[in-house]
Amino acid sequence: MWEQTVKKELPACPVETTLTLIGDKWKVLILRDLLPGTKRFGELKKSIGSVSQKVLTAQLRDMEESGLINRKMYAEVPPRVEYSLTDLGRSLKPILDAMWNWGEGYKETYKS
Repeated sequence: MWEQTVKKELPACPVETTLTLIGDKWKVLILRDLLPGTKRFGELKKSIGSVSQKVLTAQLRDMEESGLINRKMYAEVPPRVEYSLTDLGRSLKPILDAMWNWGEGYKETYKS
């Protein structure tokens, strides 16, 4: 399933492949914010903060194409769109947990 979703050529190195899929600052924050559950576009924009609507939209589309997130649109006025992690996206949780733990340790060690 996932192999069919990814259209671009992926690097041979697995670390580089991971960075290709989630190496952008915004993508990691989107993953962080979707780990607890489904969110609407406005909720993501508010929780992430300084990202522009255009950039957030582009990142969400890219993550959807890569098979990391689901986008569900409801036929309502105004349209309601919800985003959630796929099983593949949820499988990145240990990586994000490790980043969290490393960042906490770094902050403790190098407090100003």
